[in-house]
Amino acid sequence: MGLAALGQVYWKSGEERKFEFNPKLGIDNPVLSLAEDLDPSDLWSLERPRFCLLSKEEGRSFGFHLQQERGTVGHVVCRVEPGTSAQRQGLREGDRILGVNNHVVEHEDYLVVIRCIRASSPRVLLTVLARHMHDVARAQRGNNDHLCPTLSPGVRPRLCHIVKDEGGFGFSITQGRRGPFWLVLSTGGAAERAGVPPGARLLEVNGVSVEKFTHNQLNRKLFQSGKEVTLLVAGPEVEEQCRQLGMPLAAPLAEGWALPNRPRCLHLEKGPKGFGFVLREEKGLDGRLGQFLWEVDPGLPAEKAGMQAGDRLVAVAGESVEGLGHEETVSKIRAQGSCVSLVVVDPKADRFFSMVRLSPLLFLESTEAPDSPQVTLSASLTETEDPPVEDTMVAPVPCCFRQCFLYPGPGGGYGFRLSCVASVPHLFISQVTLGGSAAQAGLQLGDVILEVNGYPVGGENDLETLQQLAEAKPPLHLKLAARPHQSLEAWIPPRSGEDWALDSDVL
Repeated sequence: MGLAALGQVYWKSGEERKFEFNPKLGIDNPVLSLAEDLDPSDLWSLERPRFCLLSKEEGRSFGFHLQQERGTVGHVVCRVEPGTSAQRQGLREGDRILGVNNHVVEHEDYLVVIRCIRASSPRVLLTVLARHMHDVARAQRGNNDHLCPTLSPGVRPRLCHIVKDEGGFGFSITQGRRGPFWLVLSTGGAAERAGVPPGARLLEVNGVSVEKFTHNQLNRKLFQSGKEVTLLVAGPEVEEQCRQLGMPLAAPLAEGWALPNRPRCLHLEKGPKGFGFVLREEKGLDGRLGQFLWEVDPGLPAEKAGMQAGDRLVAVAGESVEGLGHEETVSKIRAQGSCVSLVVVDPKADRFFSMVRLSPLLFLESTEAPDSPQVTLSASLTETEDPPVEDTMVAPVPCCFRQCFLYPGPGGGYGFRLSCVASVPHLFISQVTLGGSAAQAGLQLGDVILEVNGYPVGGENDLETLQQLAEAKPPLHLKLAARPHQSLEAWIPPRSGEDWALDSDVL
């Protein structure tokens, strides 16, 4: 069986069953239950797209596994963990992901969808459709139509930061013993200047939902805010469209208005003296481990790009690094080669986005490299012969050969993803599962595969040969070369990628 057949949907006797191929056991394993197993009382609610607002709990994931099915449109939820946000919000095995935070992702590449969901942490709004209805809709409308309902352009809730002036916050609250509440604005007041629309419904105060607050609780919350407060609000048009679509007035949909802090995108281009910073893993303001930037050398590219000591690294090349360990984060930076794009937040911004419980990446105004030479940098990452473990210096990847021996993990997989491009005669490592066999053996993002078990490998036509070799008796012997200095994103288009026994992604 070739790689392209992994995750294929097979039909038998009118039933749809999902199978995964295990290269260690050499058998097909059913992993999704049949649509016929659904409770009949649930079928009506599953006939239309549903909205699942998920919240990531401390130290946990959203609670579901996402998988791409070969030969079909969309991305399928292949497992929902019990007792998690995903289960409580009604996400089901077999659901197809149609949208992420009002962005249609039905026809997006699998890795793009994964990045969108991870970039939205700790809260994300998923638009999903039950498996059986998705198949019916595709049969009736074809694969090119969008099934995902969305808000009209410019119609979104607003996250507004209000600074009290001599007239106070510039709004009053509609009377009523309990929420929901609507705001009455003072003309020209602080709230109006901060972008609160007329007739806005109040949803959250400083990241806390007030929908079920009493009037006294809300007044107390506003009083405790002091001189500044951040409100999540929805204007009448937003409220009406969400009502018509059945879409929740969710914070991940919001656009920022007059926010006091925003993430910053830094673009660094390698030069002779290094990027001029040190990446360290340490506990942040919220007590969680993160990746922080220190020892920003004066006059080198990092400082010229606007990097500040104490910035927390949020993303590399637009991909969130939340939850990643130090070594994996370093590998992602190395894979960028001579040009590195980093998204960072300073301590004030870090505190702000932690308070409102939203990802800074949702409010990144631009991730494109600037044209101005003042902020387009030239440097190389600092190198040392024996860097301390705590203060690992990020160094350029040398172009040299190395060999790795891999043994299957507990689930039978090796834990990495292959990508290929028709115009480039190479196969690349485009994803390495943290803690998996490949990671332990030292595989890195962007590595080029030269030989497998002594057989030379040269391009896209070798995928089936590689799968046959992977089914051979372990260990798997790989000869690798670090990728050339081109950017990995430029080398590997988003739509390319084949799983090497990487069954699903935990989200």
